[in-house]
Amino acid sequence: MIISRTPFRVSLFGGGTDYPKWYEQHGGAVLGFAIDKYCYISVRRLPPFFEHKHRIVYSVVENVKTIDEIKHPAVKGVLSEHMPREGIEIHHDGDLPARSGLGSSSSFTVGLTNALAAFEGKMTSKRELAREAIRIEHHVINEKVGCQDQIWAAYGGLNRIDFLKTGEFDVQPAMVSRERRDELQDHLLLVFTGLSRLAPVMAEKQIDNIDAKEKQLSTMLSMVAEAENILHDDSRSMRDLGALLQESWQLKRELADGVSTPLVDEIFDAAMGAGASGGKLLGAGGGGFMLFIVEPDRQARVREALKDLVAVKIAIDNVGSKIVVYEPDGLEFA
Repeated sequence: MIISRTPFRVSLFGGGTDYPKWYEQHGGAVLGFAIDKYCYISVRRLPPFFEHKHRIVYSVVENVKTIDEIKHPAVKGVLSEHMPREGIEIHHDGDLPARSGLGSSSSFTVGLTNALAAFEGKMTSKRELAREAIRIEHHVINEKVGCQDQIWAAYGGLNRIDFLKTGEFDVQPAMVSRERRDELQDHLLLVFTGLSRLAPVMAEKQIDNIDAKEKQLSTMLSMVAEAENILHDDSRSMRDLGALLQESWQLKRELADGVSTPLVDEIFDAAMGAGASGGKLLGAGGGGFMLFIVEPDRQARVREALKDLVAVKIAIDNVGSKIVVYEPDGLEFA
């Protein structure tokens, strides 16, 4: 039995500049962090007593004889590239719902790739893991997604990620004190809108609009450095970060129709009216989780204003995807 644990992520600034169509022309950068909420993937040999060869368990159960029969796109894509010689069983469990703006699909791909590498007895670096997940999602299952989610899932941490015109990426930890990091975490409020959406659908709209939205994306890119300056300067208030986040959200709303919805706008207005400094909808848009920057002494009022929504306490994950159970010597058959 092999079990991988892979974090979800919160993207603060620069989202949209991690699409190849943008950064191969202009370069891109994002600032954000992995969170202490996880996707768990278990892989084990499947005993040869069944009509099916492979078993995949997530929100549905798939019992299949061949990889071509698998319906889950990431499982099918990863297994087609890592052709197992024997039957396997894959289970997925997640701390938070899928299709919710936290990069869950990429966390799944990274976690499965990591678990299968361990299953095959291979060591994989964080860079190799991120690259392979990006390759699988972009070129094997042809998802219209960016490149930040896979990197945070693999690396963990509070980072700036730069996307170079060459297609390479560079990961730099945000150099902030423990006290400043704790201050940031104390100001975070994550709430679930109750709406789920398919990220590639929203992302495709934004990709199609990239040439027409160069001004907005250029401004959003510049905010990455501005946000870094706020975090690095202990004299700056987290309210400054919240105001910048609000400005970024207003620009993000312009990237494509459907990024926001009337319900999302209502939630945003309620939180801001109750004392939040700023906020945004996470992910490509349309639904999922919203993040707010709220001073600790105002969080009770904001929570009360959003009392019909589920709030989730989060902290920064510093580890990234890791193998938490490694017991490769399972059942052996002649």
